[in-house]
Order: sequence, then C-alpha cells, then structure tokens
Amino acid sequence: MGRLLYAQNLSAVTGACIMMRRDIWDEIRGLDETFVVAFNDVDLCMRVRKAGYLIVWTPFAELYHYESKSRGVDDTPEKQRRLITESTDFQQCWMKELESGDPYYNPNFSLDREDFQILPMVRQQKAR
Repeated sequence: MGRLLYAQNLSAVTGACIMMRRDIWDEIRGLDETFVVAFNDVDLCMRVRKAGYLIVWTPFAELYHYESKSRGVDDTPEKQRRLITESTDFQQCWMKELESGDPYYNPNFSLDREDFQILPMVRQQKAR
C-alpha cells in the first residue's frame, strides 16, 4: 500500500525511537510508570494525541531495533503475569478510544491480518 514511503500520522509508534519536544514531554508527564515494560510507548502516544498533538512516522529515519534484546521475552510465569496485568490496565485506561477504532486505519481493512485484506461487505457495514 506504499505506506513505508510516506510520512504519515499514526496512533502510536514504538518506544524504541520516539522523539518529541521537551515541553510536550513535560506537559503529558512522560512515561506512565505503571506500564513497567509493555504498553508504555503506546500509552505515551495516546496521551500525546489526547493533548492535541500528532504522532508522525517518517520513512526518512533509518535504525535497527532488535525487539526484546535488552529485556528478553515474556517466557516466565512472572513476566507473563506482568504482561497480562499491563495489557488489562492499558485496555481499561483507553477503553473508549479502543472501542472507537484507530482513526488512522481504514475500517474496511481486516484487523486480523497485516496485508490490508479487505473485509467482506457485511463486516464493513458493521464496522461503520
């Protein structure tokens, strides 16, 4: 769909490479420490958007991100419990926004696939 070629607004970006003005960081009070590992970057982006700013992704930055290299994977019962707790907390905190859908994602596309598969017409009508 050409999305990797264009700067565009998104609902959230990875915390591995976020840049913002210091006054915005101060205004939204930085990262929420209740999200110790997971969802802290998405929560940050949601609060930035709620404060009236845009999240802009650019193809003009190049970096390498090795997912979970420094913290490891959620492969122990303790880490899995933490992930479930943070996921539940995030969903409760942003329930209204999650239910209304992503304003930067076409509601006619599937949320279950990454290839922009178009939903059947019946599901498209329900999504609206």
